[in-house]
Amino acid sequence: MKIKYHFNTETIEIEVSEEWGEILVKLDRQEYNINHKETRRHTLLDAMKYEGEIFASNTDIAAEYLRTQENETLLKAIDSLLPQQKELVRRVYFNNESLASIAREEGVSKRAISNRMKKIHEKLKKFLS
Repeated sequence: MKIKYHFNTETIEIEVSEEWGEILVKLDRQEYNINHKETRRHTLLDAMKYEGEIFASNTDIAAEYLRTQENETLLKAIDSLLPQQKELVRRVYFNNESLASIAREEGVSKRAISNRMKKIHEKLKKFLS
């Protein structure tokens, strides 16, 4: 039986017995199947454009960084508030409670809660400027 091996620059043909020929053909087939199975599961990065679909991102990195910095500054500003003021900020902005419901619960007027929020805003404005 003759077996051909193809290289970049040449092709070689060798004569082997039937028994060895069948083994070599079987091994070549196994190698092909393994290579095929491996390459089928992966996408080569070389095959994609840099700005292709996989790499595309709608995120503006500079804007995201600025937002992160602003959030950190805001958290520091909130941290500078008195504990009662922090609690009021949490209830109004994070728990979405109304000023009226907070006033009812505390037994004060809505105007009193509104004045507290005004003081908080002024303090935060000073910290952030």
